[in-house]
Amino acid sequence: MLALPRDISAGALVLAATLPIVFLHLNYQPSFRAGPATVKLSDLMVLATALAAVGAVRARGLAPVRPGLPVWIAAVLFLLWIAAATLFPGHGYPFRTHAVTAGEFAEYALLAPSVPLLVRRRADAVLVLGTLVAWSVAATVVGVLQWVGWNIASGWGQGHREPSFLGTQDFAAFSGMVLGLGVVSLLWGVHGRLRTGAWVAVVSGIVGFAIGGATSGVIGLVPAAAIAVFVVARRGLLRRSAFIAAAAATAVASLGVLVYRSGDYGQFFSFLGVRHENAAAANNIQTYPQHTLLAYIGLRIWRRHPVTGAGFEASNDYAMYGRELPAAHRRFPNVAPSSFPNAHRSYGVQDLYVQVLADLGVIGLALLAALFVAGVWPSFTAALRAPAASAFPALLGVFWIVLSAGLWSAQGMIAGIPLDALTWLGFGTAVTRTVDWAA
Repeated sequence: MLALPRDISAGALVLAATLPIVFLHLNYQPSFRAGPATVKLSDLMVLATALAAVGAVRARGLAPVRPGLPVWIAAVLFLLWIAAATLFPGHGYPFRTHAVTAGEFAEYALLAPSVPLLVRRRADAVLVLGTLVAWSVAATVVGVLQWVGWNIASGWGQGHREPSFLGTQDFAAFSGMVLGLGVVSLLWGVHGRLRTGAWVAVVSGIVGFAIGGATSGVIGLVPAAAIAVFVVARRGLLRRSAFIAAAAATAVASLGVLVYRSGDYGQFFSFLGVRHENAAAANNIQTYPQHTLLAYIGLRIWRRHPVTGAGFEASNDYAMYGRELPAAHRRFPNVAPSSFPNAHRSYGVQDLYVQVLADLGVIGLALLAALFVAGVWPSFTAALRAPAASAFPALLGVFWIVLSAGLWSAQGMIAGIPLDALTWLGFGTAVTRTVDWAA
């Protein structure tokens, strides 16, 4: 049976209340100005969660976060390098603007240690994960209504990719997160109401993931699911029915995205010269050609600043990317003019890894890689060998981290978005070792 409310800690209630807000587009959040910063409801909720985590430390100590020491060290080093990268750029760098963004990026990192500190009981885990599933169902319902033609929450129109109330990329990220929860739970062999909840997560996740239509999500989802199957098989828990369910869920979600994005793939093949390009389509922004040229601009910025980068978010500044535009126009003469940034329109690099190279140099990319390795490898080992109480959250966290790593390949470093929340919650879940979440 699900735990009674009296079994749930106050800290877990705060974390559960935070989740729907961090997985909500900023357009639907109240906000106010505080100097150069815009403070949103999600910022306040993340800070409230962090304060609850501080209270948990004062009451019970730091033992729950000690298994994540490699993650905390790597995260601090990466965030300190981001802070430094707001200080060393030369004259004309908009320090105040980018420093605020760096602060918000660091703020969301507080979600990671909050998970092991606040999720201390099975009832806490059920509440937190159940909140994710319930919010996913709501998001998927809105997405489906948009898809069938309802003009709500800035939908993209009947039959298109839809943003629900998150934005298309973040809708796919959140749906993939919940799909991962369902897949890992089924593979683990949960029973009773937890198994029912797992199936709800799978169905909601598949539909939302497909409607969100993020190819980068498939890049993360497929290896994440493969890792989950491998771990469960090595632990001797894999059942044929669970394997079929997990494989089918991953395949259906991925094929759904491929179907939705088939038109974009056709445009990209035309861009590569594989097939003839429609003249009318060539005058519009095409997703993958634009991503390619923006990555090209980012790599050219990195070549000018190979070791330390140009400065945090400098690749978004016209003073930096403007000098690369002539070369980009020569390199991509057949890409629609509207696909190029200009003095009044900055698209960013739209790829975390290329942007980190451009903004933070090889040092920044090495620190980012160290963060992902610190999150994945020890937790993968724990998922294989640790007792069930530690292994389930470790595997779930690894799934979320790998999923987010794929999604970041089509998303620039934007602070305060749902993908940030997914990433840091993944790190926090991966290092939680004290609760049997799937008992």
